[in-house]
Amino acid sequence: MTVAIDYLAGILVVIAAFFTLTASIGLLRLPDLYTRMHAASKAGTLGSCVVLIALAVQAQDFAIATRALAGVAFFLLTAPISAHLLAKAAHVAGYRLWQGSIRDEMEGANDDRQTTQS
Repeated sequence: MTVAIDYLAGILVVIAAFFTLTASIGLLRLPDLYTRMHAASKAGTLGSCVVLIALAVQAQDFAIATRALAGVAFFLLTAPISAHLLAKAAHVAGYRLWQGSIRDEMEGANDDRQTTQS
């Protein structure tokens, strides 16, 4: 049974490495801040979560597995929210979309907020 657990954990680590590699390629190849942030947050989060699941499978201790699964829940709850807030802050700061983008759905949203706060 130990050999099967080792193989399963190894397969999960390889899958996690694939997602992490995808995130790093996205950081290098994508054209603007927003698409890079999307690649890093989605694929990076999935890669981290799969590594933690591999740890939970491989661990012989229930406490370690529970902490690893709590880490997965933490990643899944916080990473998309933080990426969204960082992208929104970058848009407010004036980082422009790639010129090949079709439309900016946040265009004008920051202007309305500034006039209501004044």
